[in-house]
Amino acid sequence: MKRGLIAATAVAGMLVSVAACGSSGNSTDGADGFKGQKLTVWVMDGSNPAQWTEQVSKEFKKKTGATVDFQVQQWEGIQQKLTTALSEDTPPDVVEIGNTQTAAYAKAGALLDLGDLKKEIGSDWSDTFNKAAMADGKQYALPWYAGNRVVMYNKKIWADAGIKGTPKTRSALFKDLDTIKQKTQAEPLYLPGQNWYFFDGLTIGTGADLVKKDGGKWVSNLGDPKVAKAMDIYKTYQSFSTAPKNKDEATPQQAEVFAKGKTGAIIAMGYEAATAVKANPKIKDDIGFFTIPGETEAKPEGVFLGGSNFAVAGGSQKQDLAKAFLKVALSKKADAQMVKEVGWTPKSPDLADAAKGNPAAEAAAPAAAKSGGTTPLIPQWAAVENVPNPIKNYMTAVLSGKTPADAAKAVDAEINKRLAQQ
Repeated sequence: MKRGLIAATAVAGMLVSVAACGSSGNSTDGADGFKGQKLTVWVMDGSNPAQWTEQVSKEFKKKTGATVDFQVQQWEGIQQKLTTALSEDTPPDVVEIGNTQTAAYAKAGALLDLGDLKKEIGSDWSDTFNKAAMADGKQYALPWYAGNRVVMYNKKIWADAGIKGTPKTRSALFKDLDTIKQKTQAEPLYLPGQNWYFFDGLTIGTGADLVKKDGGKWVSNLGDPKVAKAMDIYKTYQSFSTAPKNKDEATPQQAEVFAKGKTGAIIAMGYEAATAVKANPKIKDDIGFFTIPGETEAKPEGVFLGGSNFAVAGGSQKQDLAKAFLKVALSKKADAQMVKEVGWTPKSPDLADAAKGNPAAEAAAPAAAKSGGTTPLIPQWAAVENVPNPIKNYMTAVLSGKTPADAAKAVDAEINKRLAQQ
C-alpha cells in the first residue's frame, strides 16, 4: 500500500441515505444458501499480502460456499472512485477505507452499522485501533490493520561509529546520530521536511490537538504551544538530515535512499525494509529496527497509528455474505497472519506472539500500546489532508526559518476553510 495513507476528499452530497437502499440478504442462509455467489471486495494496492489472501479466500469458500473477488485499487484518485462506487446501485460489497477517512463516509450514510458484528468478533480489540472505525458512537467499520513508525537503521553504519546497543531515550538517540555524523561518512538520518505522519505522532506525544472547537465549529489549533513543541522536536530530528525540507518520505521513496547504504537511519514503517531490500538485496543483513524513543525510557515517542478498516457498503445486496467474509478476514487466525506476514501492530493482546520473530512488529508494539493515536476522528478532517496539505506547508515554513507561531498563522485560514466544508 502506498503508505502515508492518502487523505480522503469530502464525500457528503453524493451518498445521501444509500444505506437504506441495501438488502440484509438471506439471514437464514448457511453455506448452501451462499453457494455459487461471489462477493466483491475492494482492497488497496499492497494491502492484502499473498499468504493472507490465499488463507482467507479458502476459509471463506469452505464456510460459505461462495467465492471472494479481491479487486485491487490504486491510491491515485481512490477517494472520488470510492465515493462514486458507494453511491451506485451495485457498489462493491466490502471496501477498504483508510482509518482517517472512515468518519467522512459514515457521515454521508454510505456504510452499514457493524456494531453487532464487532461485539461478536472484536470484543478484545484495542480501543486505540477500534475508535478510528467509529463515528458518532456507532461502529461503521471494523479495524483491519494498523502500524506505526519505528527507527529503521543500518547496523553496519552504527557499528562503524562505535555505537553498541540501541538508544532508550530521545536525547540518547540524538547523541548517537551526532556520533554517526562525527565518526562516519554516512548521513545520520534521512528525514524529509514533510514526513507529516511522523510529525502528527510527535503532536500526539506532546498531548496536542491539531484542531479544536471554537463557537461550535472546528478550527485550526496549529498555534497551540504544544504543537510548536512537537515541531521543535521534529526540527531537531531533521537537523541530522540533508533531505529536502519541502518533500515527503515518498518523494523520493526514503527506503530506496536507505538502500544505497549511506544512511544511518530513517523513520519508517516496517514494510519499508522490503522496499529497501528489493532496491539493494545486499543490504538485507544490515537492517535493524528499534522503537522510536521518547523523552523518558518509560514512554516511547508518540506515534501515528496508520492503517485501514473494512466496511460494508450500505447499498450492498449481499450484506449477510459480507458479514460472513468479515468474520473470516478479521478472525484471530487471519489477523495473526497479517502481523506475521507484514509486521503490522497486533490489535489485541493475544496476538502479541504473532509479532515474535518479526523485528519491525516487535519494535512497533511498545509505542503503539503506550503512545499511539490518530489524526482527529471527525468527518471534517478528510478535507484537511487534501493536496496541497497545509500542515506540510507549515512544517516546511518552520524548517526554513519561520517561527511556529508565524507558520501557523500562514495556514490557519486554509485549514479553517477546509474544516468548514460540508
